[in-house]
Amino acid sequence: MKQDKHTTFTGTRSTSTDVCRWVQTLFALHARIAPRFARPEPRRRALAYLQGILSETERKNGWQLAEHAREARPDGMQRLLSCAVWDTDGVRDDLRSYVLEQLGQASAIVAIDETSFPKRGQKSAGVGLQYCGTTGQVENCQVGVFLSYVTAKGHALVDRELYLPLDWCEDRDRCRSAGIPDSVRLQTKPELAVHMIERLWKAAVPISWVVADTVYGGNLDLRMWLEAHGYPYVLAVACNEPVGLQTPTGRRREEAALVEAFVLNSGDWQRLSMSEGTKGPRLFDWAIVPMLQKSGG
Repeated sequence: MKQDKHTTFTGTRSTSTDVCRWVQTLFALHARIAPRFARPEPRRRALAYLQGILSETERKNGWQLAEHAREARPDGMQRLLSCAVWDTDGVRDDLRSYVLEQLGQASAIVAIDETSFPKRGQKSAGVGLQYCGTTGQVENCQVGVFLSYVTAKGHALVDRELYLPLDWCEDRDRCRSAGIPDSVRLQTKPELAVHMIERLWKAAVPISWVVADTVYGGNLDLRMWLEAHGYPYVLAVACNEPVGLQTPTGRRREEAALVEAFVLNSGDWQRLSMSEGTKGPRLFDWAIVPMLQKSGG
């Protein structure tokens, strides 16, 4: 990667009018999801929770959010997230509709990625020793798979699924204690991604591309599902991923890392920006090579 040496900083000062508009927008969004809550108490606390999450409060734990809401204890916030009755999937769909209204474009990109949440205890659903991308090491954490909807207007999360490790799936009593239904079984992260993209497909959300890293790009079932449903994709694969290609001497099956040596010349590469970074365009060299087996394993 080669980056420009020049850095450009831009910024604007927020005005009281901006702040008032943000508050009004949050109230309008809360009014939109309010019918998803069965009782008035969690309905009101949901707004206080959102205000705390969007505030400048340094730590967003139960105590800090409760203090921001001027509550003496975190019990109410904890009940909201653990046992209050509300339609979580309905709120997800409301959020998706809101994002499409604000950011929707036919050229939208959907990015699949996972995020880890370090934890200290053992009671949070799905928590356990596993790779934590937040810290870059194996530690006690939860892992969630997310879909991000991206257009030229901006980007936002539109779906989520909690990854449940095998030891949790084999301990149904532990699952029940954490509120996990008996119907939930072990699913890989790519399988969770397929479920979420399928929800977008059923909702007829226009998607021009699906992108993801090697955790998902190396999964044959995910690639086949995307192809079967007509979704173009750009998925990273490991350097040892086997691919079929046509070379000047005939068909070959090689690892992805060796493709350049067999079919590419220096003139086949094109330098393009992947995105705007803090120091300007993030430049990479790109080349296109036809594969004989797009879904090949």
